[in-house]
Amino acid sequence: MIKFCSLFSGSSGNALYISSGKTNILIDAGVSAKRIIQALESIGENASELSAVLVSHEHTDHTRGAGIISRKFDIPIYANENTWMCMEKQLGNIGINNRRCFNTGTEFELGDISIKTFPIPHDASEPVGFNFFLKNTKVTTATDIGHITKSLLESLYGSQLILLEANHDIEMLKVGPYPWNLKRRILGDSGHLSNEMAGKVVAYLAENGTSKFFLGHLSRENNFPELAYQTVLNALAEKNICAGRDVMLSVALRDRTSDVVEV
Repeated sequence: MIKFCSLFSGSSGNALYISSGKTNILIDAGVSAKRIIQALESIGENASELSAVLVSHEHTDHTRGAGIISRKFDIPIYANENTWMCMEKQLGNIGINNRRCFNTGTEFELGDISIKTFPIPHDASEPVGFNFFLKNTKVTTATDIGHITKSLLESLYGSQLILLEANHDIEMLKVGPYPWNLKRRILGDSGHLSNEMAGKVVAYLAENGTSKFFLGHLSRENNFPELAYQTVLNALAEKNICAGRDVMLSVALRDRTSDVVEV
């Protein structure tokens, strides 16, 4: 059994928690260490019992608290080499024993959980998503997605639970306050995934057996939880799939923990 909880998810900071009961993993640490510690305590977990911090890419909304968490609790940080090169200075001093590298596309073990990384199209040095395997269970986290590729869909396929980006509503973004160059970046092939595209992906995966979905990494300025939820709900309904009956659909919020879900 795998336990999953979104501690924080949004353009202002991201931290996810996954546990087998023996192995406890923090996926990204994009808010302060204090907030992460408090969020873990709120779901009955202790940061000192973390087995590792995994970093998807070097942007500060995924790394802000990682260095302090590592130093405070003597916890290893895992990232690929290019991400390490870009985030070293912002993390501060990390002991050599707690600096761990993985090669994107390969599988490695953390305790009783197997982890496979896969590339994500985003404007970072070498961004990745994560598959987590425990016996016959597969859980996947994938955010900061500029566009959907065949290989990315293959990495999502077969998961029982997925946290997938639903960053923005396209029309809100177009008429919103961002300067045009930032809008173009978000809408580009290395930017972020829209609600509409998230809906198409969720509907496809739901048709193929995935039963639990979290929508994550919502923009503060160009989205809101009810809109993301309704957009994906509509995409499911087009396939005659009912949220609450056929699948679980939830929005991971920026400022509070989600329910703890077991798969």
